[in-house]
Amino acid sequence: MTKAVRIHEPGGPEALVFEDVDVGEPGPGEARVRHSAVGLNFIDIYHRNGAYPLERLPAVLGMEAAGVVEAVGAGVAEVGAGDRVAYATPPPGAYAQARVMAADRLVRLPDDIDDRTAAAMMLKGMTAQYLLRRTHKVEPGETVLIHAAAGGMGLILCQWAKHLGALVMGTVSSDEKAARAGAHGCDHAIVYTRRDFVEAVREITGGDGAQVIYDGVGRATFDESLEALAMRGHLVSYGSASGPVPPFDMARLSAKSATLTRPVLFHYTAARDELEETARELFEVVRRGIVKIEIDQTHALEDAAAAHRELEARRTTGSTVLIP
Repeated sequence: MTKAVRIHEPGGPEALVFEDVDVGEPGPGEARVRHSAVGLNFIDIYHRNGAYPLERLPAVLGMEAAGVVEAVGAGVAEVGAGDRVAYATPPPGAYAQARVMAADRLVRLPDDIDDRTAAAMMLKGMTAQYLLRRTHKVEPGETVLIHAAAGGMGLILCQWAKHLGALVMGTVSSDEKAARAGAHGCDHAIVYTRRDFVEAVREITGGDGAQVIYDGVGRATFDESLEALAMRGHLVSYGSASGPVPPFDMARLSAKSATLTRPVLFHYTAARDELEETARELFEVVRRGIVKIEIDQTHALEDAAAAHRELEARRTTGSTVLIP
């Protein structure tokens, strides 16, 4: 038997149960992966509390991890037994010592990227790649606003956007987090608890507003983000940490000929070649030191509830990794 963290019904962190599960052998097209590190992401909270309902219960949570392939089923060509691999993909199941999953969702890890770094960066890093390189291809000189700039996702976005030549603005909740964002490529860290970020963005941009805003916060920032956009600006709403955005009148976008997008990583990595290219570009910027993956919190897998509480309370910076 293998230990895993499951929920039997949606709820708070107390719904997470560390218990025995049966992993089994990989079937055709599958691989069994022994995890060495598991990534924590806000989508795990959405799955736990029922905001994103799971197909069946009980269910193991978790969307990303790194480890070693123990065995493969018939017809698997992408990986082999003994390969170091990582992934960020549905369905959930990463909060486990081991799991069986589709082999074509795994990517081999370069020798110079360790397992904990890989587990901390696959979902956030591949999300950053598609947001910055495909959803809105950031060009040198563009003005970019990144919400939650000191979080695990925000730090990656700030560094990568700065490398692409953007003027990077970010919202944070404290001076400590402002300093953290500033050390990772954020040119102007706006402490929103002390200053209206719309006003700050307009001042920084000479009244123009941000050409693109990356918003993983949702309800709490959506209206003001529309205000902070430049004419013909692009609002990329990729998450809802503060709750889903309520229905709104699309005509509001016409005030600035603005565009609004609600993209999802897994639609950008559904094809094997796109998955490999997304991971390859992420590995490249990490290996070159352009993007540094900051792991600021680690917990034992059995303490996943404590990790969830910290993330929901916004007491974290950087990434959190669970150790099986």
